Amino acid sequence: MNRRDFLKTGVGALAAAGAVGARAEADGPQNMRTASKAVQDVKRAKLAQLKELGPTITDFEVRRKKDIPGKRAAFYIDDAMFTFRDLAAQRPKSCWDHRFLGHLKEAWERYGQRIQLNLFYRNDFFYGVREGLFSLKDMPDTWRDEFQAAKEWFRFGFHSLQEYPDYPWISASYDDVKLTWDLITSEVERFAGPGMFAKAVVPHWGPMSREGCIALKDCGAKVVWVSRGKRWEYTGDRSILPYGHAYRIENHRKPESAIYWRAGGGDDISVSASGYNHLETEFVEKTRGTYNWIHDNATGVNFKAFTSGGPCLNLFRLQDITAAIERIGEPEFYCYGTHEQYFFKDYFMYQPDYCEKTLLTAKWMHDHGYQYIFIEDTVD
Repeated sequence: MNRRDFLKTGVGALAAAGAVGARAEADGPQNMRTASKAVQDVKRAKLAQLKELGPTITDFEVRRKKDIPGKRAAFYIDDAMFTFRDLAAQRPKSCWDHRFLGHLKEAWERYGQRIQLNLFYRNDFFYGVREGLFSLKDMPDTWRDEFQAAKEWFRFGFHSLQEYPDYPWISASYDDVKLTWDLITSEVERFAGPGMFAKAVVPHWGPMSREGCIALKDCGAKVVWVSRGKRWEYTGDRSILPYGHAYRIENHRKPESAIYWRAGGGDDISVSASGYNHLETEFVEKTRGTYNWIHDNATGVNFKAFTSGGPCLNLFRLQDITAAIERIGEPEFYCYGTHEQYFFKDYFMYQPDYCEKTLLTAKWMHDHGYQYIFIEDTVD
């Protein structure tokens, strides 16, 4: 099944086959894209036949932020672009009149939720030619004062040039990353004013080249998302990766590019490409749900797990969210995320309970004694 077919019909097909429903009762809340154990066993068997590689980051130290009292939470939303398209077209009196932004403001006012909204520079041709022509340059500065007034709880972040292709940064040059950073940040400062850009980076799809990691640091990023687990050599067998991802490794391939088992419920991308920002599990786990991070002495880049093991909200049903939150206990730092496009009715995977998920999770954090901060606040 290819990528488009899976995203449109895969969840229903898996559920119909009993891969989700039966396991959910036995094992608790399940990622809606969870595949059967049989499917995952086939993938693991293929990995076992490959050459295992060592880590990309070998000269590093674990550091810890010491001046954070009590429990903290952080929340980020990836793939943001449709909101700006709407604002530019609709021109509401207040930006918070747009329900997507409005429900984030509601979460701040009711539960103290802070938010990092990770941006594309432009929309994608996948959604139509006119959609693809829209970029942050078309976003008016009408609401600049409102964004400035929200600086305490609302920030924008770096993500990618656009939504497709997948794994855009795995073979990125230094210039690729710096140019995109400059494009995004210059437009954010124009329409939202200074001091609105976050210093924690979630690269689109995760993997980032070594050159790209250095570029992010030089651009001002304090900490970069990191993947974890064993690395295996990519041999050119394209069948081991889903929906064309092998081509992303092969195009301008970097020496650090490899493949790994992507934990997270055995979803359709459980075998994934990895870049430089990848560590063995034992070291990433030292940062997960804590005020710790990894400092790479070779590049000067800081790395950290940006999730605590809790849910990516768009991958779980509303009725499963609370159980998915609670299954990891109450770490000192609870970090979690979701994706913007599932809010929108014209998106083919629209979730009508999107806002309810955000507010439910924010309330849980508030009721369990968590105070929200930005991810970068956990790193010196």
